[in-house]
Amino acid sequence: MPERPAAWLMGTAKHRAIDLIRRRKTLERKHEEIGRDVERAHEAGDSGTAIEEEMGDDLLGLIFMACHRVLAKDARVALTLRVLGGLTTEEIGRAFLVPVTTIAQRIVRAKRTLAEADVRFDVPGGAERAARLASVLEVIYLIFNEGYSATAGTDWVRPALCEEALRLGRILAELAPTDPEVHGLVALMEIQASRLGARVGPSGEPILLLDQDRARWDRLLIRRGLAALERAEQLGGALGPYAMQAAIAACHARATTAAETDWPRIVALYDAVAQLAPSPVVELNRAVAVGMAFGPAAGLEIVDALVAEPSLKSYYLLPAVRGDLLRKLGRSDEARAEFERSASLTGNVRERELLQRRAAECAAERMTGLRHGTA
Repeated sequence: MPERPAAWLMGTAKHRAIDLIRRRKTLERKHEEIGRDVERAHEAGDSGTAIEEEMGDDLLGLIFMACHRVLAKDARVALTLRVLGGLTTEEIGRAFLVPVTTIAQRIVRAKRTLAEADVRFDVPGGAERAARLASVLEVIYLIFNEGYSATAGTDWVRPALCEEALRLGRILAELAPTDPEVHGLVALMEIQASRLGARVGPSGEPILLLDQDRARWDRLLIRRGLAALERAEQLGGALGPYAMQAAIAACHARATTAAETDWPRIVALYDAVAQLAPSPVVELNRAVAVGMAFGPAAGLEIVDALVAEPSLKSYYLLPAVRGDLLRKLGRSDEARAEFERSASLTGNVRERELLQRRAAECAAERMTGLRHGTA
């Protein structure tokens, strides 16, 4: 219960009203922003698909158009934020630390590409819809991740980007209510977003998951996330990668303390994710869970097998995870080198400071071990 229920209700109503106004403005702008360019490509013939006048169908059609696979990922993100998110090119540029001219060029090129590719303003059906939906979910989650853990800049988190991704995800869940992966993604984002307030300290410094004050987690967002996960499960069929990751996030959300986390279950869930959507990053995350469930040596064995993976060569989290496991095994000197390497690879100032601090702690542990003859 909020401390001031009346003020909370008024604030919620205000935000919903603003959201409705933004959605209406988006609809009014859609033909000017995208529709005009695409319709020009269809002037010579019939589009073959009737466009519904209902707001839901328009929004869904716009989402699928902006996230068409013919566009590069950067273009999808820029176009989605500009047309659906209502952000200006200046705001998008600041969010992703890219010059405004670059963002503007991406948007212009994206619209031109859609027109030249003869992309229709509609909601595709069958296999094409399934393929495009995956792209839609990918872009929304990419936006959320950039807000949850910024890849560059002086802020570790950018809550505004997380809120925008959540807004888009909730709209999509309303417009595609029978797709379990849509609800799975919403569940994942809701639960992850519940930690935002606890992920940074008073001075903006990062606070890692196991060190967070769980009393600061947003219980309302957790309840909403668990409800979305339940909807995904009730729709039947095997859960997809987003729903499985939401189930992992739910394990953390249900644990009142870090010590109560069900790490064996998380390992089992990561095993399932690895089967559905195998990737080196998933395997790295699985290594963390294995290290927590079965000891750092077991986790390190998995990480060491990933060291030669080309796609992780410049991925700062690989040495960060390896450093953490080495430190737990008492190999402080090796851990220090891994943390220093990780710090050199990250583009985020706050994360670099955290990693450098952990490297310094390892160096101090090494010196203490030498003095006591245990190193």
